[in-house]
Formats: sequence, C-alpha cells, structure tokens
Amino acid sequence: MALEEGKDPAVTTRQNQAKSLPFGVLQLFGLFVALCIAFSVVSIYTIRHFRIYGVVTTVKSSIVSCEEESNGLDRWIKPPSNLLHKMSDKELLWRASLVPTIKEYPFQRVPKVAFMFLTKGPMPLAPLWDRFFKRHEGLYSIYVHSLPSFDGKFPSTSVFHGRQIPSQVAEWGKMSICDAERRLLANALLDISNEWFILLSESCIPLYNFSVIYHYIRKSKYSFVGAFDDPGPVGRGRYNWNMAPEVNITQWRKGSQWFEIDRKLAIKIVEDSTYYLKFEEFCKPACYVDEHYFPTMLTIEAADVLANRSLTWVDWSRGGAHPATFGGADISEDFFKRVFENQNCTYNDQPSTTCDLFARKFAPSTLEPLLLLAPKVLGF
Repeated sequence: MALEEGKDPAVTTRQNQAKSLPFGVLQLFGLFVALCIAFSVVSIYTIRHFRIYGVVTTVKSSIVSCEEESNGLDRWIKPPSNLLHKMSDKELLWRASLVPTIKEYPFQRVPKVAFMFLTKGPMPLAPLWDRFFKRHEGLYSIYVHSLPSFDGKFPSTSVFHGRQIPSQVAEWGKMSICDAERRLLANALLDISNEWFILLSESCIPLYNFSVIYHYIRKSKYSFVGAFDDPGPVGRGRYNWNMAPEVNITQWRKGSQWFEIDRKLAIKIVEDSTYYLKFEEFCKPACYVDEHYFPTMLTIEAADVLANRSLTWVDWSRGGAHPATFGGADISEDFFKRVFENQNCTYNDQPSTTCDLFARKFAPSTLEPLLLLAPKVLGF
C-alpha cells in the first residue's frame, strides 16, 4: 500500500502501536480475573467436599483446649497418670506436703482410700485383691513399693498394673523401712482425693468386702495406729536418752508397723524432720525404728485422734520375733471362725466386735483356698 503523501512511515508505526496497547492490557487483566475466579471456585469446592475448613477449625480448637487445660484446675486435682516420676525423695516429700488453706473444695471430691503395699517383689495374692476391688472404681487408689530390681509384670486387667512407685531398698528394723513408708504416703498424697491411707504387705488379705471396709474407715473418728507405753525391755528399754528434749521417755511409744491414717496425719509424717533426725540417729537395732517412730511422733503431735490399735490381725501364739505364717492347709471355715470370734475393741468410743479389717501373714499357697472360701466367709 502506498504511503500517504507527506507522512513519515516511522511515525505512522508508532501511532498504530499506541492504539493497540490498551487492548493488550485488557487481555492481561481479563486473564488475571479469570484465574482468580477459577482459584475461588476450586477453593470452595475443596472446602465443601474435603472439609479442609473443618480440619483447620478442629486443629485450632485443639490448641485452645490444651492451653485451657494446662492452665485450669484439672492439673491440680487429677492424679498423676504415670507413677514413675523422676523426683528425688526430698522433692517428693516437699511436693506432697503442700496443703490448700481453704478447706472447702471447689469441685466435687469423692474421698478415696489409698491402699499402700510394702513388698519385696511379687504379689502372689493379687487375684484375691482384684476380686476385692472389683466394681469399686473411683473409691480407691493403689501404690506398690517393692525392691527397685523387681519389675512387676501384672496383667493389664489387674488393679496392680502400672501401680509401682519409684522405690529403694528397705530393710526391716532400719530407717530405710520408714523411708519406704513415707515414700508410699508421699506418692499417695499427690492424689488430692485420697483421704485415708492403709499400709499393707504382700502377705495381707482383707477380712471383709470393700464396702464394709470403706464405710468402717470413713465413719471412724480416729486413725488406727497402735501406740502403747511398754515399760519393759522391748518398750522403754529401747529408748535412748539422746532423743530428749524432742522425745521424752514418757512419750516413747511402741506399735504395729501396719496402720491406717487420715490425710492430716499423712501430711504430718511426710513433712516431719524434727523427729525423723532423732530416730535416724538414735534408734538402731536393737531399737527397731518401724515399731517406734510413727507411734511416738503421732502420740506427741496428735494423740487425741489415734484409736491406739491396728486394723491388721496377726497370730503371735507360736512365739518368735515374727508372727505366724499360714499355708494352704491352714485355710478353712474353722480358721476364720477363730479369727472373728475373739475380736473385742472400741469403735468410735463404743464396744465393738468388728475390730480387724485385714489379716497377715498368708503364704502364696493360700491363694486357691482363699478364692474358694472368699464368697462365703469374706463376703466377696
């Protein structure tokens, strides 16, 4: 095509490019809008059909819940989910001695009984105890102190499964046995719902069903600690005059190792350092600290709330340094008749024939006959 006369070809080209530029920009803008619309449609489709939005919301809600739970009351009132903590004894006793000063609980508290088993290792009578505790969940807690080398392989269905606490070697007649008992009490105190604390061994059995024992302890005005003044050589004869002035000879007491105490007394025991140091230094064999430390200390600190008797029956009729141990051949209805018929005591300051709630010492061979007799004789 011929150029128009008088016009520069370069100028004409620039004018044509200038006219076509707005159309290119519009094309790019249209493409951008189309991509945005497409992305929005895909996002809506994904949210509706794959519920991404719900997942995001759930994750966000979970984070908030965790934060709320860690800052809420549950962290203070829920018992430890794992008993195998890493606290030292010093840290444990300090933690267990913390006490709320407000007496009224800001939640519905169901008081529980802490059953504390001081053992060397296996629990041969565990099936009997499993039956005893059955259908009473929420009213008891269990703690087992064994030799540290013992790895209890209790079945997951057993009440003893996962109930071992961090333990150390405990020797009869020495302060280490009281350390073990304080360790049991301290671990049990971490559960704020535990109100009563019973010390038992692997050779102990219950003499009544759970309901009878629970209500007996709950309704009692006293804690069951044996604490009597024995003027003889195995009583006051074991007193060391270096214990004064913290412990005078007139305050010296002897009693059974096996006890039941309430939460206030348990805290007194774990927080004590005054009497502990005296007994650790001056009560060594032939002074047997497990027979004197708690009875003496609690007599000094809280004599008015002690029943001055144990809840655990034993048979000393055969003589010797230890009570009788019973085997499978000993277990019969007549045996338990003899156990029950000679009971006379006071309960809440009134005469009673229901005195001992537990008995010892029962060998592993007693398990089968005990399981057979329990429904008829023991009530479970």
